[in-house]
Amino acid sequence: MKIVIVHDFLNSFGGAERVTSEISDIFKDAPIYTLFANSKITDKFFKDKKIITSSLQKKAEALGFRHKYLLPFMPRAVEEFNLYDFDIVISSSSAWGKGVITKPETIHISYCHTPTRFLWVDRGDYIKQQNLGFIKNYFVSKILDKIKIWDRLAADRVDYWIANSLVTQDRIKKYYRKESVIIYPPVDTDKFYISNHKKDFFLIVSRLSPYKNISLAVDVFNELGLELVVIGEGPQKQELIAKAKDNIKILGFKSDEEVIKYYQECRAFVFPTFNEDFGLTPVEAMACGKPVIAAGKGGTRETIVEDKTGIFFEEPTKESLKKAINKFLEDENRYNQNDIREHALKFSKNEFDQRIKDFVKDKYNSLVI
Repeated sequence: MKIVIVHDFLNSFGGAERVTSEISDIFKDAPIYTLFANSKITDKFFKDKKIITSSLQKKAEALGFRHKYLLPFMPRAVEEFNLYDFDIVISSSSAWGKGVITKPETIHISYCHTPTRFLWVDRGDYIKQQNLGFIKNYFVSKILDKIKIWDRLAADRVDYWIANSLVTQDRIKKYYRKESVIIYPPVDTDKFYISNHKKDFFLIVSRLSPYKNISLAVDVFNELGLELVVIGEGPQKQELIAKAKDNIKILGFKSDEEVIKYYQECRAFVFPTFNEDFGLTPVEAMACGKPVIAAGKGGTRETIVEDKTGIFFEEPTKESLKKAINKFLEDENRYNQNDIREHALKFSKNEFDQRIKDFVKDKYNSLVI
């Protein structure tokens, strides 16, 4: 049984890349095909893995991995991969990986982090955030129209779908008209543990992209004057640094070991992203016994138990988030860190590994039989 893994691109390391890394650890001999890869990421997180990049690699390097400029070329590039030697393709994808072309007898299993966001879920916001002006927006919209057609056709190349949450499962059904099973992403709960050394700050760990809604949290903590630490990289980093007052620290990238220490020492974790497909970081925070103040729409509804492991705010407004923070401050002493951690263990790496192995084995055996 020859297996290959396909990932969209490896230019950063977030939740999707953690899933791909774990799948790679399960199937250790499987090479990883990806549109392009930043050696700073692969050398650190995919050491000793065989990485094969596409014809876009040199262009991506020249552009400093600002991949939005390569959008029109990505469908063709992913179709150029020659995967004919493999029995099973596992794509870990939120956009492009599902579009690989295989021979008829190859099984293609796609672990879907979300149907392509900027085409289906956030298209209007995506175009608006580019700040290109009317004429350029028109041409960008035309490009997206063509990619959207390709994306829908590419979904038909997948034989079996795995969704990372109920939210994603519903989107796969709505946009691609496909059935799927849910296997929650892995959290290495053994790495996270409770510490009694608590400090007075709230914490965000996130990519600093507009749809993550970090700007809202910064605005609210600016007004409340409470301490907030933000860890992560992304296109909004400088904008957030510019607006943050002295009570807010935008730290950028931190190692896993440092992030765990921040999880352990914070008062609570803040997750302001609405309609997130799953959200690994809230589970990681809960594995350290920390309650989560989270957006109440999206995958957080599957991972957080209200008033036991966290609290929700229902609207992406300052008033809604402030209300949730103030309620947390009133009830802070009611949260039990051991109960919170116990809940997080339901999303362990071991559970993920076994379910992925069983799923792949079952589909392969059905083909052989």
